[in-house]
Amino acid sequence: MREVVILIPELDKDQNVEIDVRIDGRNRCLQYRVELLDWEGNVASGDDKVTVLRHKIESYDKDWELIEIGPPTDKNITLMFKKKT
Repeated sequence: MREVVILIPELDKDQNVEIDVRIDGRNRCLQYRVELLDWEGNVASGDDKVTVLRHKIESYDKDWELIEIGPPTDKNITLMFKKKT
């Protein structure tokens, strides 16, 4: 099993989450970052939204990896990143 689902309380925009886990008796701290990407201006089409999303992901801090993209709304989309170990 590679994944465990942990429910966390509702987060504010751009918050970090640190989870301490013990794997085979060894402690590890896993860091996650949740960001809300607002669509720039009045992005009208789905293609424009994809371009904004692609630019955000490609220019993101390389110490973090994208692990989840939430469902888009008319105003924004939620992105979750995990700090690389």
